[in-house]
Amino acid sequence: MDYSPTRPATTPAKAQRVLVLQGGGALGSYQAGAFQALCRSGFEPEWIAGISIGAVNAAIIAGNEGEKRVDRLKEFWEMVSSPVPWKPVASGDRARSLFNETSAALIATFGVPGFFTPRIPPAPLWPPGSPQSQSYYDTAPLKKTLERLVDFDRINDLKTRLSVGAVGVTSGNLKYFDNFEFRKRGKKIGPEHIMASGALPPGFPSVQIEGEHYWDGGIASNTPLDYVLGGETNRDLLIFQIDLFSARGELPTSLLEAAEREKDIRYSSRTRMATDKNKQVHNTRKALRELLGKLPDDLKNDPSVAVLCNAAEENTVTVVHLIYKSKNYETSSKDYDFSYVAMVEHWNAGVRDVYQSMRHKDVLERPQSGQTMMAYDMTADGSKTAAGKQE
Repeated sequence: MDYSPTRPATTPAKAQRVLVLQGGGALGSYQAGAFQALCRSGFEPEWIAGISIGAVNAAIIAGNEGEKRVDRLKEFWEMVSSPVPWKPVASGDRARSLFNETSAALIATFGVPGFFTPRIPPAPLWPPGSPQSQSYYDTAPLKKTLERLVDFDRINDLKTRLSVGAVGVTSGNLKYFDNFEFRKRGKKIGPEHIMASGALPPGFPSVQIEGEHYWDGGIASNTPLDYVLGGETNRDLLIFQIDLFSARGELPTSLLEAAEREKDIRYSSRTRMATDKNKQVHNTRKALRELLGKLPDDLKNDPSVAVLCNAAEENTVTVVHLIYKSKNYETSSKDYDFSYVAMVEHWNAGVRDVYQSMRHKDVLERPQSGQTMMAYDMTADGSKTAAGKQE
């Protein structure tokens, strides 16, 4: 048994590739564009984890062969953005904000094709306690869309690992539906698991699975990064995390800006928190390995030492973090503005940010240097910061 305090350095590009997708409604087309650019850059994910709209994108990606994935994403996003196909008639931030608010209001009134429709009659007119009385919209169209665009047999054949998070309505606990873990228990991933991950109340109804009702996983955590870090501790990981809300932002100057800023903070990922926690675990394991290396020979064969030695092992993790940056004209309605012009803007922003970020391929080509977790935040101008700082 090897008690050495260090292990050979790892090249991130040779690690298991993971795609982590945050929730964010209509902003999810940014993830689709980013994925398209990642594909063109040779990034083929072995594991995809998502929350809410990130779970929908994740299911479409995992549930299709490589050459079909981008086309299926385009089909989904063109369908859900079809109710508002026109463009703003005037230029300027103020005019664009008015256009966005009008688009979002139309979506809230009439729903989104293949996604959700308003309840008729409205929820308050249904009997108390009925499923229809607890949400403004019906998400039955989403089930048909998922069945059409996603090959769930492929997902359950474990071609690609898929993990989506949802919250138990009565337990309040965050639960992940994972096709690799399901296979061990003889279960299968279906449309209901993806719908549960995106069932944000009170807009959408809870989804019942095996007697428990589930809501959108973003209520508890809007990113599955912690689940990925805790779910794989042996293989080295290269994680591309694509977030739709930024923790950092300007001081609001109006009610609309305050509402947007509050939403950004509420749904932003805590990547720095996860990084700091991982580093604490790393320091503990490193100290344990060094201590085990100093043990006298007569103790090294003790069964307790073998247990501690296994606990001291760790993998290396590289997180490349992309965060969508809101435009000046976007407000708190940006996550339900499903207009075609907004969808295309977000998609193209995802493509652009990945291409700019991939200019720094050096972060994927050099070994980790004495650290087991490095996080790089790729900003909209293509610059990068390291050490897990959230930009």
